[in-house]
Amino acid sequence: MLDATAEAFKAAFRDHPAGVALITAMTPDGPVGLTASSVASVAAEPAALSFSVTRATGSAGGLLAAESVVVHLLAADQVEVARAFARSGAARFTPEQGWSSLPTGEPWLVSAPVALRARIAHTLPVGGSSLVVAEVLDVHLGERAPSLVYRDRRFHVLHDESPQV
Repeated sequence: MLDATAEAFKAAFRDHPAGVALITAMTPDGPVGLTASSVASVAAEPAALSFSVTRATGSAGGLLAAESVVVHLLAADQVEVARAFARSGAARFTPEQGWSSLPTGEPWLVSAPVALRARIAHTLPVGGSSLVVAEVLDVHLGERAPSLVYRDRRFHVLHDESPQV
């Protein structure tokens, strides 16, 4: 057994696959966004989700200060946009990525299988991170597609044809 050091904790979760999402918002300085693998369903009634961000500056700070955010659950063919939003300084919100705006003004990745517009209800600081709980206001369902997941520092495809156990 290992002590719960940061490295041991990271190693424990490295092999645990997680869905990949883009979280975006509109700020007074323009759109912000980041790639997240920490999105989880919290409740169905009222509809709520959670995610975490590692700092309150840059894109994460913009998300935390925004009136609302959009959580896009990504398809496997959106790996390049996931990579762009995971790297500091990479091109974001480009026409080639397929961005539009919701009627309420937030950036919307039209081709995402799911986009959830939400209002941040609670933020809990945990070490150098913040856990966010958000109330889902609108659900935009697109076409179903193979899911994009993250495991062992790489993106992977989860197909409907994957074996069931």
